[in-house]
Amino acid sequence: MLKRLLLVVALCLLAIPAFGLQPGSQPIEAPSGGWTYSGLTDADEATTAAYPFNLIDRGAQRGRTLIRGHLPEEMRAIPGDQEDQGTKGARHRAPTLAVNGNPLLLYSDAQGVFARPYAFGPGSNSIELLDADGHSVQRLQLYEANTSRSRAQMRVILAWDDPQAQVDLHVLTPDGQHAFWGRPTLTGGGGLDVDSVDGAGPQMFTITAAQRGLYQFYVNYWGNFAASGYHFNEQTRQKPIITCRITMILDENTPDERRESFVIPLRKIGELTHIRSLIL
Repeated sequence: MLKRLLLVVALCLLAIPAFGLQPGSQPIEAPSGGWTYSGLTDADEATTAAYPFNLIDRGAQRGRTLIRGHLPEEMRAIPGDQEDQGTKGARHRAPTLAVNGNPLLLYSDAQGVFARPYAFGPGSNSIELLDADGHSVQRLQLYEANTSRSRAQMRVILAWDDPQAQVDLHVLTPDGQHAFWGRPTLTGGGGLDVDSVDGAGPQMFTITAAQRGLYQFYVNYWGNFAASGYHFNEQTRQKPIITCRITMILDENTPDERRESFVIPLRKIGELTHIRSLIL
């Protein structure tokens, strides 16, 4: 009898929609959860989640997957624009999009529409939407079953908390190459496979077969942007100090996965901060 009562209570709790959402409606619309398999070509649109074969593809960044959807009004954090509106800050605190445990602040337009780029690896991946207080609203689990795809030996993810700031990741490799937005790909493979320039990140650096030697990682506060384009006016900044979160992952989605995260403050446009030296 007790088991039956507990089951009824659990089913009732599952049926309660979060934040006044209509039953059956979910803020995250794509990609879909469940088992997926990459298409036969990068351009295949028949799959529910279009994962590319090549982790590094700078052809209009088609080597990325857009996590997209529509936020209910009470969850929308719409960036203010001092240059165009005479306002500063967002209307609400931003919710968080946690992708494989990596938190990204999620801003939307006035209608609640959002689209964040991400590069998923083979194996198990998760997407979770959290409200501004950290409560879970929706969670998806994806399993990429295409074992022929290369796995990321090293991945570095950069995100920040000011949607009008443009922050860039810079990587110096053991053979003297410099990967950044102006030269995103490395001659030996790897580079910046996601370079978001329309919000609070992410930028992602990925290598599938890392060279032995010393890697150096930097973050640069490049400038700001508004409806009129890029600019270097510090007064339009949303926050006096921009907080960056950098997550470094080795052997992603394997039993040997290792990760560490750093929180870096940025105070002035042009500031270049050394994050980490790593010897492989």
